[in-house]
Amino acid sequence: MNISTYTVKPKLPPPLKPLEEIARNLWLSWNFDAVQLFIRLDYDVWLQSSQSPVRTLGMVSQERLAEMAKDDSYLAALNEVYNRFLRYKKGETWYRGTRRDVVAYFSMEYGMDVSFPIYSGGLGMLSGDHMKTSSDMGLPLVGIGLLYRQGYFRQYLNADGFQQETYPENDWYNMPVERKTSKGGEPIKITVDLAGRQATAQIWEVKVGRSSLYLLDTNIDENPPDIRNVTATLYGGDKETRIQQEILLGIGGIRALRALGINPAATHMNEGHSAFLGLERIREIMDEKKFNFEEAKEALWPTNIFTTHTPVPAGNERFDVALMEKYFSAWPQILGINWKDFLGLGRERPFDDSEPYCMTILALKLAAYANGVSRLHGEVSRDMWKGLWPGLPLNEIPIGHVTNGVHPRTWVSNNMADLLDRYFGPHFEEEPTDLAIWNRMDRISDEELWRTHERRRERLVAFARDRIRQNLKRNGAVERRIQQAEDALSPYALTLAFARRFATYKRGNLLLRDPERLLKLLKDTERPIQLIFAGKAHPMDMPGKELIRSIVHFAEQHDVESRIIFLENYDMAMAHYLTAGADLWLNTPRRPLEASGTSGMKAAMNGVLNCSILDGWWDEAYNPEVGWAIGRGEEYEDTNLQDEVESKALYDLLEREIIPLFYQRGRDGLPREWIKRMKTCMREIGQSMSSHRMLMDYSNKFYFPALKNYRRIVKDDYTESKSLAAYLDKLRRSWDTIKILRLNSNAKPVMQRGDSLTVTAAIELGALLPEELTVELYYGAVSNQSRTIEQARRAEMRPTGRDGSAYIFQVKVECTDTGWQGHTVRILPKHQALIHPYRTGLIKWA
Repeated sequence: MNISTYTVKPKLPPPLKPLEEIARNLWLSWNFDAVQLFIRLDYDVWLQSSQSPVRTLGMVSQERLAEMAKDDSYLAALNEVYNRFLRYKKGETWYRGTRRDVVAYFSMEYGMDVSFPIYSGGLGMLSGDHMKTSSDMGLPLVGIGLLYRQGYFRQYLNADGFQQETYPENDWYNMPVERKTSKGGEPIKITVDLAGRQATAQIWEVKVGRSSLYLLDTNIDENPPDIRNVTATLYGGDKETRIQQEILLGIGGIRALRALGINPAATHMNEGHSAFLGLERIREIMDEKKFNFEEAKEALWPTNIFTTHTPVPAGNERFDVALMEKYFSAWPQILGINWKDFLGLGRERPFDDSEPYCMTILALKLAAYANGVSRLHGEVSRDMWKGLWPGLPLNEIPIGHVTNGVHPRTWVSNNMADLLDRYFGPHFEEEPTDLAIWNRMDRISDEELWRTHERRRERLVAFARDRIRQNLKRNGAVERRIQQAEDALSPYALTLAFARRFATYKRGNLLLRDPERLLKLLKDTERPIQLIFAGKAHPMDMPGKELIRSIVHFAEQHDVESRIIFLENYDMAMAHYLTAGADLWLNTPRRPLEASGTSGMKAAMNGVLNCSILDGWWDEAYNPEVGWAIGRGEEYEDTNLQDEVESKALYDLLEREIIPLFYQRGRDGLPREWIKRMKTCMREIGQSMSSHRMLMDYSNKFYFPALKNYRRIVKDDYTESKSLAAYLDKLRRSWDTIKILRLNSNAKPVMQRGDSLTVTAAIELGALLPEELTVELYYGAVSNQSRTIEQARRAEMRPTGRDGSAYIFQVKVECTDTGWQGHTVRILPKHQALIHPYRTGLIKWA
């Protein structure tokens, strides 16, 4: 069948023309007054459209559009929103530098809005907030991802409480994406090689305020069916689908930017999925500058940034050698290296033929800057990947941390945002990087804050009841059971929410370990509690699905279905209701398996108090004035013991502290002490866990240095990079010839504080010169248990002369600390182009 295709757009009356521009920019996702414009057009249509502004415009009748085009009230609201939108786009921003060169931010998923389902969970939410915050701050950053035809699955539970999945098709022509075309109107396309077959992808743009996100799509006629399916589903398919997607994201993403005329001067790999981009960037510069592999790698190393999100080795993407050979057999020749060296780029032990190829290792080896997503996760990551830097003390492993944050105006409810705007003033919206504005929380009266929160709890209960009714009708429940849904939950009871991905390590059933104790709390008529659960298990995660079913069965078996609710199909819309309407946010992972977590931050900015294991972000944000900690950060080998101890600790907190505090009311009916904690929580978390703080950290630690590195490298026509590559080649060839022959000092068995310690080392350097190395005195307190130097200090030793073929290095330091002290000497690389000297295997100890 020969079908001619074309696109039909809504015919808007001239006064309503701004609606189309607003609908196609995700700025509206964090501006509720913009969303209200589409709700006011036709509320029923808005619901039928799955809350999609673009689709709503196409579904509203022409008669209704004509009517609204004459409504002076509506037009006044439209003009006010549109003018604010234009002011936002043209306004001054935190970043005011050049935008000629950009940071390209790569992520497998983006959670922007419920109407744009190309996300699955926390990683996507973070990426979406990253893009929105970049827009607020005016950063020279673009996003790169994939346009999934089906996105992530929709969840529903059968009558037995077992999770089922559906995969509805996305209709891009009724969503806020625009296909990128050439001046002649032809779609801009790129190709990548997939095991000897050419896969073609077209490019779509999503406007995010001032910023742009570009998404690749293989679902086009040029491709055979299997290649069209590469962008069919987020996290679907098998390992082969994943490697195809990651080739498209990394290699295809760089090519897409080139096709659009955008120069990715620096790249940020958000998780290892996009790490193949490093290979493509190396290939490009080898082709353009005729560099060898090492020269090209050193030219790009200072401009690559990598963020890891996974605190367990098994969670990092790995491909077996056969799959790598199928898709990358031609790459060693392209890069001018042998197959073993190519595989070694993705291995901790480069020549171990049994080790698979790891995307995280590839990213760590190709990026000068690496970080975890919380302080604790940085520590975990340094320990997990220490094998890449043998001999280097754990605290010096070059993996730092930038704690995640959330975009306040996306996640603070519209009711709470109205309240904050009144008391914080226009500065709150116009200068979001001024985090001190949250110190104005004390200006808000207890009454207003509590009434605002109560309204959100009422809306959460109404939302939950509606969802329950819909689910019961779908499962064929009798009318009596459907009517009972009207009594589900109470708008006045202490409401606990547990909403996140249902993986076993998150322990969604921890509170169910002692049924008798839990039922007593649920059935208390004077101080009742109620629990709302939500979250998806991965379609292949049977234990996760069983967790969900166990919660549903518990409620049924103990006749507490009105007090324990599982809400199906957790998405951004539901997250808004939960994070704004709950009173207490529960988080119970096995420490340290939660890299960061962000849902609790969203809740906290709405005044919802957290009760959590000291893991991820809560490990650094917790203090007794903002919530509760379950335990003190203990880690267990016996998981059954851990579950027993921590479930009892949770019950104790609920019974002795949380429930009494919530129901402790004055004569005015206000829980004053609870409200005091709400204010402290909002003030502290609003500042410390804002995505604007996060992006300022990324900018100052990574983005600006990486862009500066790029400009410096390009300015000298890569001379510095070639010099570094030659230096590292010389260093590796000469490293084994370096010998620390003697180490002498004036240390006595007992030294006095203030005494001078002089240390001398005789070192054989082989073909190297003293200025090509850093020789350091490494000294400090010695641990009684491990016999190692802890919290060491370092002092560079200077060459003072020769003793035959050996160079003499010396340094003098003062004895400032008492106790058992020690020192040694170590040698590291030294070159002006090194971002840090910790290159793989290049450290020598006395």
